[in-house]
Amino acid sequence: LAVAPVAVLIVFILLHDRYDREPFSMLLKVFFFGMLISIPILGVEMLLSRFNFFKGIIGVAIQAFVVVGFTEEFFKRFVVIKSALYHKEFNEKLDGIVYCVIASLGFALVENVMYVFQFSEISASVWLTRAIVSVPAHMLLGIIMGYYLGMSKFGDKDGKTRNYYLMSLVAPAVLHGLFDFVLMAGLPNYLYYFVPILVFMWVIGMVMLRKHYKSSKLEHSYLHFKK
Repeated sequence: LAVAPVAVLIVFILLHDRYDREPFSMLLKVFFFGMLISIPILGVEMLLSRFNFFKGIIGVAIQAFVVVGFTEEFFKRFVVIKSALYHKEFNEKLDGIVYCVIASLGFALVENVMYVFQFSEISASVWLTRAIVSVPAHMLLGIIMGYYLGMSKFGDKDGKTRNYYLMSLVAPAVLHGLFDFVLMAGLPNYLYYFVPILVFMWVIGMVMLRKHYKSSKLEHSYLHFKK
């Protein structure tokens, strides 16, 4: 139950990588490192939490945006930068999305297993909630991260590569923080805030995925035509 949603989303994202498929060895490496970063993430989050001396809504905001949002997205992005970004197989914009999602789902797998084992006795449906909300959220944040990371490597012509590189961390970290803040803050009628955030993440994520997918299709159609 903990593994199934991760597997489904991996298949979903790989079905979009149909014109220049990534080597299985690269995907496996990035996924493995995505799982492995759960260890330093846990350590950093525990350390930062100890220094969060603020109370009330400010303390919750720091916990959501800095301790959780920034830390997790920083390490997921770090995995892709170190293991894939400068590899010869990272040769189109769509690859940014593929590798960032794979790294994100590697981390999501470990996190999901931990949550299901820890809270299944308290709530038997915890796996379902995470399968339809939390795990897809990791995928969507990976898409957003990968969109900008791909643009940072192959967007030289518009002179915004530094901005894209920065946005590949800032955008998913802020959205992740906002996602967690609404859940942590104990807001009345929190679904009125949470659902629009989730819908926005789905819409922007699918738009970004579609854009790089079409770019990949166009590029390889052109190469095929030249041959």
